[in-house]
This record gives sequence, structure tokens and C-alpha cells, in this order.
Amino acid sequence: MNNTLLSTFGPMACHSVRLHRGDDLLLSIKDIAKEKNIRAGVVLSAVGCISKGRVRDASGVTIRDITDHCEIVSLNGTVSAQRCHLHIALSKEDLSTIGGHLTPGCIINTTCELVIAELPGVVFGVEEDPETGYDELIFQPTT
Repeated sequence: MNNTLLSTFGPMACHSVRLHRGDDLLLSIKDIAKEKNIRAGVVLSAVGCISKGRVRDASGVTIRDITDHCEIVSLNGTVSAQRCHLHIALSKEDLSTIGGHLTPGCIINTTCELVIAELPGVVFGVEEDPETGYDELIFQPTT
């Protein structure tokens, strides 16, 4: 299935938020998306650290707990009030990295400076894909 959409409808809005110690990273992003009624967005930047984490590995099934304090070295993906799909990379104290699909349970240690860009002219929808068995993102123009 080829579902692409060129967004050229005006300037992009950015939501800049500082998360605090104890905030759940994914749940906070979902709350922001709902509060701001983000229809289609992407994470532009996320700088901070976590005290513990939970990520799903590439099997698509296994969720792994991370008990180390880690720096967030990358967070990217799609954000909307309907659905968030985010991947995270974390750096441990020994500078090794670990990452995967962000799940609830990544808890902010001191801070996370988060910037979400809202894409004009686009709405993210969800459609079941019989090939993958997952509800997959579809791109729709705003009406």
C-alpha cells in the first residue's frame, strides 16, 4: 500500500514542553497530543534523561525493562491525538546504547526538553493492515 501525502498548507506549529522528574515520557506525549488536538505531528527533539525505562524490542512482542539511568540520545516518530508511534535510543553510563519501541514506563529523571512539530494540511489516520496484522498509520489531507 502506498500512502503518501505532500503537506504544503502553511507554516508548521511547534509545541515546546519541558517534562519533569517522575513524568512518564510516552503518557506525557499522548497527553500533549490530546490537549493540543494534534492531528499530525512528529518529534523534532527530545533532550533529557530517564531513571528507568521500558521498550519493546524488534520482535514486536517482548518488552524489556531498563533499570539504569540513561540519557535520551534520540526520540523520533509520529504523534497525534489518535495514535503515537515512537522509537527511542538511550545511552547508559558506560556509553553503550539501547533502544526500541517506546512504551509506558520510561520515567523522566531530571528533565526532558521536548519539541513536537505539528504538520499543516495532514491528518494521521489508522487502518488495519492485513499483511502486518497491526493498525498502521495512513496519511490523509485535512478537509
